Amino acid sequence: MKNLRPVIAVAASLCAVGALTACGPVASTGSTADASASGEDQLTVFISGDVNVQDLWEDGIIPAYEEDNPGVTVSTTIDLHGEHDQQTVAKLTTATEAGDDPGFDLVDAGFVTSSAAEAGTLLETGPDSVAGLENVPQATIDAGGGFGIPYRASSVLLAYDSSKVDAPPETLDDLLTWIEQNPGQFAYNPPSTGGSGGAFVTTVLDSFLTADQQDALRTGIDEQAMAGWESGFEQLAELGGSVYQEGVYPNGNSQVLDLLASGQISMAPVWSDQFITAQASGLVDENAAYTQIHDPSFTGNASYLGIPRTSDSTDQAIDLVNFVLSSEGQQIIAEQISGYPVVDLDALPDDIAADFADADPTALRPGYYSEVGAEMANEWDQRVP
Repeated sequence: MKNLRPVIAVAASLCAVGALTACGPVASTGSTADASASGEDQLTVFISGDVNVQDLWEDGIIPAYEEDNPGVTVSTTIDLHGEHDQQTVAKLTTATEAGDDPGFDLVDAGFVTSSAAEAGTLLETGPDSVAGLENVPQATIDAGGGFGIPYRASSVLLAYDSSKVDAPPETLDDLLTWIEQNPGQFAYNPPSTGGSGGAFVTTVLDSFLTADQQDALRTGIDEQAMAGWESGFEQLAELGGSVYQEGVYPNGNSQVLDLLASGQISMAPVWSDQFITAQASGLVDENAAYTQIHDPSFTGNASYLGIPRTSDSTDQAIDLVNFVLSSEGQQIIAEQISGYPVVDLDALPDDIAADFADADPTALRPGYYSEVGAEMANEWDQRVP
């Protein structure tokens, strides 16, 4: 089985795998019953993530696709913050083993996509089967392991209040020194609740690892390399006295951004797409700015879609993916959530291409392999707060 390197490696507060009807994702837009009664084609997209990803599909991609494809109805099933990702993987695996339709036709969820690929439940894809991939760099496709379909990218940045911070940190060491010298003015979320906090933790841990150890943890489980986290977790625990309200950790990427927007903190790691969208909408004011640290930088990846191989609508799902990878679909992603395009910029309008000229998804520093990321989140929960 090929390995899929996931975009968002972890999910946190998980329901018991066996309790498939007790809790889980909820239907959002569209109606399967109405579509069936009218004879329309029906697609369901499973989403695990923040509200901005849900809005991307429901307010951007889906209306545009349905307008271009009369007779096709697309709905969503949303699991906010990935609280039930393991449950979803279990449901998908059970359906695949039985040869049944899993109830959704496209997966937009880092942990679910990677775990489902490893479980053999996703359709193998490539430029031969998904025409839209012809405009995607091969390195970005390869990172999907043959099962994940890249459709947007983002990185974690260091956001700050420029009215309070004259010269933001340029390196990780500078950032850690700033946090200690400015107690209560920095926040990050637990890695189990979102990728921005996970990127900060990963970056601190990586600073104590060799390049070979870091690479090993991006492609699989390496117990010896993971043992090298000891010093990093010690540093994170010591840092707890200097973070927001002395050891208070916001629940998720959005709460971190809310603290910055309300002026309760002056600096935080944030996802590029969420922050740039918040700037455009006025959620954060004109004093909010961002930079990227180095030695090392924060992490970033492409986000991957997956097509369940026992879906009853795989052909229609491929058609939807091709739309997402089209110039129109990539423009929607860039304009609505400031996601980095994954296609060749030459395929996009000049203004979009200019906005993302420096955003190369093949050059982003990737996060950990999915199971390594999950173990990192568990270790953080036990050792840091």
